[in-house]
Amino acid sequence: MEKTKRTKKGKEKNIVSTRGRFFQGTVTKRFPTRVVIELERTVYVPKYERYYKKKTKLHAKLPKDFNIELGDLVKIQETRPQSKIIHFLVIEKIKSKGEIK
Repeated sequence: MEKTKRTKKGKEKNIVSTRGRFFQGTVTKRFPTRVVIELERTVYVPKYERYYKKKTKLHAKLPKDFNIELGDLVKIQETRPQSKIIHFLVIEKIKSKGEIK
């Protein structure tokens, strides 16, 4: 399903093209090949002239070489659909759980 490309050292590397939007969020669940990211955003309610916080959960594919734990802050980017629920790819780890404050 995934394309592979040989590097100069002879290792195979998965290639998944990315496109679209970037998001940052904390890891709430971790699976062998994917993670669940939770984003928090504010939504304005015109009737009450107030804001409230809304949470969104996104599933992202986890590349083999990433060392990500629960609570880490990661950056994900949109990609073509990898499966029924996975439409994002983990790009980088921004902060570890202990560094977030």
